[in-house]
Amino acid sequence: MSDRTIPTSARHGLLRVPGITAYFWIVKSLSTAMGESASDFLVNTIDPVIAVGIGFSGFVAALIWQFTRRRYTAPAYWLAVVMVGVFGTMAADVMHVGLGVPYPISTTFSLAALAAVFLLWQRTEKTLSIHTVDSVRREAFYWAAVVATFALGTAAGDLTAMTLHLGYLLSAVLFAVVISIPILGYRFGGWNPIFAFWFAYVITRPLGASFADWLGKPTTAGGLGLGDGPVTLALTLAIVGFVTYLAITRRDVQQPSAHATAAGSTETDTVVLPASPAWPPDQPLSR
Repeated sequence: MSDRTIPTSARHGLLRVPGITAYFWIVKSLSTAMGESASDFLVNTIDPVIAVGIGFSGFVAALIWQFTRRRYTAPAYWLAVVMVGVFGTMAADVMHVGLGVPYPISTTFSLAALAAVFLLWQRTEKTLSIHTVDSVRREAFYWAAVVATFALGTAAGDLTAMTLHLGYLLSAVLFAVVISIPILGYRFGGWNPIFAFWFAYVITRPLGASFADWLGKPTTAGGLGLGDGPVTLALTLAIVGFVTYLAITRRDVQQPSAHATAAGSTETDTVVLPASPAWPPDQPLSR
């Protein structure tokens, strides 16, 4: 089949997402925390409708920039992740505060939405591995999954902190324990690497958000009282520092593997943090 007979959205090119290194998990956790604190800061500082409008506009603009890159670049990719976090938090708050949807229902709905994305992605592309995200269609599935994981993580975090009354710190500790499950499951239990990766990816959202709330919220609400604004600024500076480093060094850029094919890949994702950031991101562990 020639390239002319393949739909443009399905044509394969350069990989569009980063490799799974220690840097990935660090920046991902920082971005989820920053999304939570930035959303709360904007909504409580300016008119909530305007804040949501700003969040949505930034979300759309960031995704457009990411999709037009046609390859992975650290600034575009991580800006998109950050804006998914900011707008995703706002959307979750609208569901609960504005529409009155209980956290258990929103958690269940988000889980069902994520399962639907994965099912359609698997049936269409025959793989859920991020090491095969090299076309517009696969990237669209990837970002749909990312949005769904943020929605699920947000709902789950609010469920434990608010509905179950664990508070921010205990919720953060709980999710720190939970995120160790896919790590240990992959390392010692023979878990499917792709399942372990997405399991951990979901948990980074409530983990980061719980820590951000604990740092920023007033002491009367169970936080340290540092304020959402200062927490947002500190997290933003940390993200900018890491992303600048990655953009310069390209330490997290995946290279096409000889194992990959147009229809899929034998490569698998890994959730385990490497012993060193220099672990080759283009050589994911596989079984």
